[in-house]
Amino acid sequence: MADESATRLFGVINVHKPAGVTSRDVVNVVQKLVRPARVGHAGTLDPMATGVLLVCVGPATRLVSILQQAPKTYRAEFRLGERSDTDDSTGQVQVTSEVGNVPLDDITAVLKHFLGVVEQIPPAFSAVKVQGRRAYMMARAGEDVSLQPRPVRIDSIDVLNYQWPFLDVEICCGSGTYIRSIARDLGERLGCGGLMSGLVRTGIGEFNLANAVAPDDLSLDNIAESVLPAVNVVRHVSEYRCSESEQKLVARGGSFELQKSQFTKRTFEADRSADSDSVSKTPPVALVSDCGGELLALAEIRRQGRRIQPRTVFMSGTN
Repeated sequence: MADESATRLFGVINVHKPAGVTSRDVVNVVQKLVRPARVGHAGTLDPMATGVLLVCVGPATRLVSILQQAPKTYRAEFRLGERSDTDDSTGQVQVTSEVGNVPLDDITAVLKHFLGVVEQIPPAFSAVKVQGRRAYMMARAGEDVSLQPRPVRIDSIDVLNYQWPFLDVEICCGSGTYIRSIARDLGERLGCGGLMSGLVRTGIGEFNLANAVAPDDLSLDNIAESVLPAVNVVRHVSEYRCSESEQKLVARGGSFELQKSQFTKRTFEADRSADSDSVSKTPPVALVSDCGGELLALAEIRRQGRRIQPRTVFMSGTN
């Protein structure tokens, strides 16, 4: 791809990560095709895992934090009656014999305790930092790794299939949730041990596996067609269509008077906005072009709902 066309790319590629490669490997595939455009991914998948990996291209790399906070859906296979130092089947596996063929009713009863905002201890083999060092580096070196529990949000866990010792589940959760930890903790509560033996991420926000593209299918000829518009990332927030004059102000980061008729999604509530001297507490607003709907910026509503202030500007020439 020519350098000029690459620098104009602005959006997200929904990639179907295969097993046996790292998330960084997938990013490198995309990077080679879009140089010199910037590239980054939202949400690491372990090498054994497959599924949706969102790769942000160009100015869309500044949307990574928003994508990371989007709800995620997984299909996982748990193997009960076993434990592992990595909490999955890639580690040193120990078969337990205390309990066998646990009734499904017992499993579903325990799974209910994992729902909501709960405290979860990450796996010892994880990227969590301990005094500036990655936990997995310490674990590989044989050092004792003691991680503190962290709050995570788990919206649902549905049993898809169960035939001892295999348990297939679908999990919807928030950012930072370790599916391996759920397998481990389920096994401990049941008294038989448990680990994760398979994982597929089927969705992040509005991006799903059915529309994902394999890395091997990406090429110089089709990479531009695979980049989904950046506005897709912010479909969950209010959208404001900017006139031509407003777009010029956005390009300079200038504020302008709000016109409620130009909101295309949700109704802005003026009484929820901040006063004239403070930052708005309302959700961000996506500023899009009046013709074409291209994402121009993310903005705040200020001065008691009367003005829009661009904060993250994506327009050409401002990145």
